[in-house]
Amino acid sequence: MPQRKPKFIDIHSHVHFIAFNEDRDEVIKRALDNDTWLINVGTQIDTSRHAVELANEYKEGVYAIVGLHPIHTGASFHDEKELGEGGKEFTSRGEIFDKNAYREFLKDPKVVGIGECGLDYYRCDNESISKQKKAFIEQIELANEFNKPLMLHIRNNQKQELITGKEGEPNAYLDALDLLKKYAKVKGDVHFFAGSTEEAKAFLDFGFTLSFTGVITFTHDYDEVIKSTPLNMIMTETDCPYVAPVPYRGQRNEPSYVSEIVKRIALIKNLPEGEVAEAIIANVKRVFGIAF
Repeated sequence: MPQRKPKFIDIHSHVHFIAFNEDRDEVIKRALDNDTWLINVGTQIDTSRHAVELANEYKEGVYAIVGLHPIHTGASFHDEKELGEGGKEFTSRGEIFDKNAYREFLKDPKVVGIGECGLDYYRCDNESISKQKKAFIEQIELANEFNKPLMLHIRNNQKQELITGKEGEPNAYLDALDLLKKYAKVKGDVHFFAGSTEEAKAFLDFGFTLSFTGVITFTHDYDEVIKSTPLNMIMTETDCPYVAPVPYRGQRNEPSYVSEIVKRIALIKNLPEGEVAEAIIANVKRVFGIAF
């Protein structure tokens, strides 16, 4: 186990998912041996519970965030990397957020936030949006109660433009920000940010950091957002097992690869890699309250 401040932190990983059942301990050890700490993020009641249990298997370097992903507020696409074949080991889809159950998780000192919660309009209708908003508000309220930061999942409709789309079309970023302004007394991070520079500025102005994944290593779509985001408002994540960065693209992702994202941010911002890494460590300490 590392006994010093980490060099890198993966603030959004899913090593507790089924995808890592065969070599979970090896993956975590590889990260820790490479001075990389990680936060496993829950997506529903069982993955949240597993994230907490896994965090407590390690003296340091592994933490948890618990919450209900917006897509799990209703019937949704089944991902075997997350829940396994048929999801037999897990609760059924369409979870109703149980504030008392999640409240128990939040009493654990290894739990450093609430999420991933928010709004996902990728595949949705008016009924699902209503359920998502209800669960999101309840998680904001719980974050307020425990003074814990939020880990936001926000995604727009697949046919919608990044900024606002056509007049009258729902925009997940703007809708989420409206709810945060109305209910939130805490801040947090916008995970896997994929919005416009205008949407980025809106969240930054509200005090939320933005985190970026391996996607930035194989597309220039977010270069301008990264350039315009102050270094003290940037986080790094893998969202493993998904979206592995170059040079691991096409493979299963893992926390130790987060260094490639730091390297890319440094290149985009024309800053020394060490300076970027140090800033991100400081940002994590400030936002999530993790002690080094």
